[in-house]
Amino acid sequence: MSVKAISEYITQPKDTVANFNGMQVVYVHWEKHLMYCSPFAFLVAPDMTLGDFFSGVLRPAIVAHPDSAQVDFAQAQWQLNDQPFNPDVAAGLLAQGIDHKSMLTLTTPGLNGINGCAS
Repeated sequence: MSVKAISEYITQPKDTVANFNGMQVVYVHWEKHLMYCSPFAFLVAPDMTLGDFFSGVLRPAIVAHPDSAQVDFAQAQWQLNDQPFNPDVAAGLLAQGIDHKSMLTLTTPGLNGINGCAS
């Protein structure tokens, strides 16, 4: 059954970067680690270096996973918004194209979740 609106519906999204007071949301998904059932959502400064993001934000977020101590972010494989990505830890997030609501995907070869079961 089709539906026809009786008026013109106009809306403004509330999650635009302008509404985050100079900060931005960045998502991170860790492949084969479904102990974390969905991507992390972090509120971070756009000029934060990727190295600071890894050490001060991402590492503390994954510390509960048994594989976390073995993660080497420099040797990991990365995607940014489903495209291959070679991170520069000295550069800021925005300078590398990591903007509001970007998705970083982390793949850690050899680390396949708890007892290798992708969890």
